Amino acid sequence: MGLLKKDFLWGGAVAANQCEGAYNADGKGLSTADVTIAGAFGVPRKQTDGVLAGQYYPSHRAIDFYHRFKEDIALFSEMRFKCFRTSINWSRIFPNGDDNEPNESGLQFYDALFDELIKHNIEPVVTISHYETPFNLVKKYGSWKSRKLVDFFVNYCDVIFKRYKDKVKYWMTFNEINVIILNPFMTSGIPTDNGENFDSIVYQAAHHQLIASAKAVKLGHQINPGFQIGMMMLYPTFYAESCNPKDQLMAMKAIDSHYYFSDVQVRGCYSAKALRLLEEKGVSLEKLSGDDQLLQEGTVDYIGFSYYNSNIATSREDAEFTGGNMLNAVKNPYLQESEWGWSVDPTGLRIALNNLYDRYRIPVFVVENGFGAVDRVEPDGSIHDDYRIEYLKNHIQAIKAAVLEDGVDCMGYLPWGCIDLISAGTGEMKKRYGFIHVDLDDKGEGSLKRSRKDSFFWYKRCIESNGGII
Repeated sequence: MGLLKKDFLWGGAVAANQCEGAYNADGKGLSTADVTIAGAFGVPRKQTDGVLAGQYYPSHRAIDFYHRFKEDIALFSEMRFKCFRTSINWSRIFPNGDDNEPNESGLQFYDALFDELIKHNIEPVVTISHYETPFNLVKKYGSWKSRKLVDFFVNYCDVIFKRYKDKVKYWMTFNEINVIILNPFMTSGIPTDNGENFDSIVYQAAHHQLIASAKAVKLGHQINPGFQIGMMMLYPTFYAESCNPKDQLMAMKAIDSHYYFSDVQVRGCYSAKALRLLEEKGVSLEKLSGDDQLLQEGTVDYIGFSYYNSNIATSREDAEFTGGNMLNAVKNPYLQESEWGWSVDPTGLRIALNNLYDRYRIPVFVVENGFGAVDRVEPDGSIHDDYRIEYLKNHIQAIKAAVLEDGVDCMGYLPWGCIDLISAGTGEMKKRYGFIHVDLDDKGEGSLKRSRKDSFFWYKRCIESNGGII
């Protein structure tokens, strides 16, 4: 099939709140992740009003990347990473979100982190807001319900863009921005249990985020014209269950509800379908007079997206459902599933790449993809994760087909959880994604020792051969 371009960005991805720990160290304030207790498969995580005694909060210790990042980056370098995606913990920079001055200790931590990456010739890829919002902004303003968060976010961006303008080239504004319609508290700290209209709250908050993103993109390009600032979405490839026109129409509408966000961030305006969707839901957005122009001026340079599994749209009311990364997915009889019920479908990734590139004609970037599984540590300490290698191998083949056969401009590939970390959905550790094992259990107990899995050595060979040996 051939090889990918020489500057293809191989690496891995994590999120600050799932790996850093040190939740109250060096002046850091509470984030929404820090008040979220652990759940389990089939048991949703819950939020508490502050940190309560007797509860287990996985983000508080996580895998202690905060104190161990040099050790971990050395392992990434050993795998030959060209880039590493992480996020900045907003409340590490502005502990309350609305502070007048940033927390210098927090800024220094990311200076040290980015310097260490650069020392190893690893390019930082930075998500500005990844499933954590300063908890004070939730308590004081209702989070992104309030237009005031636009200014707080842009001020935060101004500080980090200027501080790291010579260290970070690749940015993304909001992680999986479209997931606000699926889980508004986890993504954005938005409370929706006060008897208010769910759709009105969520789509108004989304408008505030879209404005904030546009303003941040415009600002970032002013600070450093060399910045590449992207959006980031969860891409849920949808198939119609049958050739029944009703199923086909449902599949179209299902993906349109997610294109709602990418259309605004890439094209700079709400599509006719988006406006119709709002009308159907009875939502009237509160907009300021200059908002439409702001959206036009703040379009993104590339599309980052996560892809784990595909989904089925059906008009049947008796369909059998399974898991699916926050989507209530219909079981696909043609696909196998992970232990968490997520379908395994590399062809769906090829389709996602084509759909996004054909629709927008700007570069696309696979910034999350991976296989969550329970790993067994052998008596000699080895971990034989052939299932993970098989999953990643097939998805890389799909990327190569999209690039080399279909002509898609794909920037790179960053498997999720390149080192084991806390699951965002369940707070578990046993649902592992990494090439690097971390000795930690679901109760937060363990030595935190790092060790290489079989997939570690496989991925190293894959990168060294630029995807030629997989």
